[in-house]
Amino acid sequence: MRLFPRELDTLWTLFTAPVVWALHFLACYLTVAIFCAKGGSAQQYALLQWILAGVTFVALATIAISAFLAWRQWGFGTTDPPHDEPTDRARKLFQGFATLLLSALSFVAVLFVATPMLMIDGCFS
Repeated sequence: MRLFPRELDTLWTLFTAPVVWALHFLACYLTVAIFCAKGGSAQQYALLQWILAGVTFVALATIAISAFLAWRQWGFGTTDPPHDEPTDRARKLFQGFATLLLSALSFVAVLFVATPMLMIDGCFS
């Protein structure tokens, strides 16, 4: 039995990483905005940072799994792009390569969203 069955390699995996990034972005920015609007203390903000660091870790792990599935669909990089032949195999290889690139972009985007949240020590008005 495999940990991730081949049936997961569908068009939906292409959208997984950007959707995870978007949800992470909304969770972080909305949570901090609401927290600061309500006037939370510095101690509460430190707890909020830890919680959002956990959310960031989960987002990065999910994107890493998506990247692994894309890498597997691409054939572990055994063939070079472009995959522009009109065949099912070329379509799957192209989809895997595109998903891998989107996963890498989304991984970096999640890190960019998390950086200010972890470096700022509280709310400023």
